[in-house]
Amino acid sequence: MIPAQQAIDLVLAEAARAGGADETIVIVSDTAEASLRWANNSMTTNGESVQRNTTVVSIVRSGDTARVGSLHSTEVDPEAIPALVRASQQAARSAPEARDAFPLLTGSGEAADWDAAAATTGAEAFGGVATALNHGFQGSDTLYGFAHHIVDTTYLATSTGIRRRFTQPTGSVEINAKRDTASAWAGTTTPWFTDVPVDAMLAELSMRLDWSQRTVELPAGRYETIMPPSTVADMMIYLGWTMEGRGAQEGRTALSAPGGGTRVGERLGELGLTLYSDPSAPGLECSPFVSVGSSSETVSVFDNGLDVGRVDWIRDGVINALAYPRAAAAEFDVPVSVPCSNFLMTGGTGELADLVASTERGLLLTTLWYIREVDPTTLLLTGLTRDGVYLVEDGEVTAAVNNFRFNESPLDLLRRATEAGRSEITLPREWGDWAKRAQMPSLRIPDFHMSSVSQAQ
Repeated sequence: MIPAQQAIDLVLAEAARAGGADETIVIVSDTAEASLRWANNSMTTNGESVQRNTTVVSIVRSGDTARVGSLHSTEVDPEAIPALVRASQQAARSAPEARDAFPLLTGSGEAADWDAAAATTGAEAFGGVATALNHGFQGSDTLYGFAHHIVDTTYLATSTGIRRRFTQPTGSVEINAKRDTASAWAGTTTPWFTDVPVDAMLAELSMRLDWSQRTVELPAGRYETIMPPSTVADMMIYLGWTMEGRGAQEGRTALSAPGGGTRVGERLGELGLTLYSDPSAPGLECSPFVSVGSSSETVSVFDNGLDVGRVDWIRDGVINALAYPRAAAAEFDVPVSVPCSNFLMTGGTGELADLVASTERGLLLTTLWYIREVDPTTLLLTGLTRDGVYLVEDGEVTAAVNNFRFNESPLDLLRRATEAGRSEITLPREWGDWAKRAQMPSLRIPDFHMSSVSQAQ
């Protein structure tokens, strides 16, 4: 496999030779991946792989309009490049006009690390995790789970001179612990597996299984509920994904204002929470520039190479910004706002245990599952609880309770939340396959809606 930089040079040269497009964007991602699984207190499988993904975006312009063709390939043979380029150019010539047409960014010279080789990973990344788990396998609880590490090195180049490169490490560890009929889940995210607190995770799981020795059946209804950071992340990440400006301006989302316009400037609750994305957030670093093969409501292929900075989507409890690529920002006369691949929310200063200790009677909701959108106009979501809903009485967890289906909107949760804990890096249970970089507080919701009892175990 030739170096990514050489493959890019071949693509751009072939695009110029073929002459079927006015501009070309090339994105090459070299991905190294490793995984480790365990079940019944024993390691079961592990694996390693490497893969290259090449995306060629061709742009054909006519006056102020543009047509875009984008093709993706996992082929690593350089002989396949001419056919990929020609197909991309043909797709552009036959495509409809792009609504987000805009001049490409220009640049000169290469990123300082442009010539560096792609980063790698392998089974050795899991050495510390495996050692700690082997100690856990000697206990009385039965452990299941997996560790996963992906290292993506992305190279972006355009025919207008942009050259950018970024290495994105993404890792996670998820553990299910079982005792008799009870189960509990814990997960964490990590970039390089140098800081995975397996012992602390196992201690937390053991405590939750201790709580489950007593069980209580509760009916559906509204309950005072403490949401730890993982469950808050599952709700707020979905909110972040829906904060596109065009959809709100066109009256299609929960961020649309009655009578037209958007709800930017509207206050959500009294806690003064701030939801933001920031590519330089410590421990959650992510790509500081746009690198996409196709346009969406929040990003545009015409913005490839654009710097991405911190964006406060909600600031001090007030809706502050929506996502606008450059073309949409110009159309609606608003600032350009581009998300990155992390979400963070500031909170209070207390620990989760402090929220539990000050609860007279309520629920501790540790994980969410199978979340789906019910009504986009209110952002009403439904989903299930799983692996741990607990009863809190007089400041102590006293029992596990049955699972529920819930109906809640993250916007409404922010309006009704009465207390927030310290913000912590966390792994969302439902969205962890797509969004592993999150930092959230715990929240107290006085009337979380458990809409029906679930038979899930």
